[in-house]
Amino acid sequence: MQDTNVHIEKTEILSDNWYTLKKVTFNIRKKDGTEEQQSREAYDRGNGAVILLYSKAAGTVILTRQFRLPTYINGNPTGMMIEACAGLLDNDNPEDCIRRETEEETGYKISHIEKIFEAYMSPGSVTEILHFFIAEYSTEMKITDGGGLDDEGENIEVLELLFEETLKMIDSGEIKDAKTIMLLQYLRLKNVL
Repeated sequence: MQDTNVHIEKTEILSDNWYTLKKVTFNIRKKDGTEEQQSREAYDRGNGAVILLYSKAAGTVILTRQFRLPTYINGNPTGMMIEACAGLLDNDNPEDCIRRETEEETGYKISHIEKIFEAYMSPGSVTEILHFFIAEYSTEMKITDGGGLDDEGENIEVLELLFEETLKMIDSGEIKDAKTIMLLQYLRLKNVL
């Protein structure tokens, strides 16, 4: 549902090299009834899905580690990030996407997944809605080594970590990825592990 207090005047494409960066000029009606014209930039990379695999029996979770250029140029000395498995939807529905990404990145073919919520991750500048999932895994579900797809330039390390250790890694700053922190905190708040 579009808000009738906003009227888009003009949209310009600033870049469509990797994803799409738009400059949008719009009029917005403020609380006092007056209108104001504003311009903002919005980065459209599509919507995505993320999943945290967990094992109640072992008290572990599956995470990944990979290089992330934006973190490197913003002070992360190695550029390496520990994250939950995630990917862009492309043309899939969220559930099909996350099943595919889980197998490609982690090597696990999961059976039952549970969607827990959706969230805008950076609503001031990025259009993406992220669909959050959790799923229980076992060693029998491991069908490949994972690691991502070579043709997508992925070089992903699969990590099996004790859940309690991941909470300490948030405190120490070893885990700084927002989606991963949200999922780990969800497991903690809901007493899943």
